[in-house]
Amino acid sequence: MAIRYTRPYDRILDDLTNALVSIPDCYETFEMTRYEWDELEESERDVCLRTLADDLFYVLGASPVSSAGSGKLEYDKDRHVIKVIVSPRLTHLVQLKER
Repeated sequence: MAIRYTRPYDRILDDLTNALVSIPDCYETFEMTRYEWDELEESERDVCLRTLADDLFYVLGASPVSSAGSGKLEYDKDRHVIKVIVSPRLTHLVQLKER
């Protein structure tokens, strides 16, 4: 299974990266402590999150559910979105189709 999309991949990654930022402990995906994450320069954190977004995109192509820290990601192929579930009250939708 692969993720189908018609939006430019860079824009999908931008949205996915922005959604991952809202997961307060996403750094745990890298097996880092909060202290180690905070020690990184902002530009280094940005690169890590962009790489994570890219990796998770391909993980979701093989398995429709994954996690990042305490967050959960789901590929909803029927609705053409990736759901980034931060908490029971906050879910980001990353559109995969051009509107």
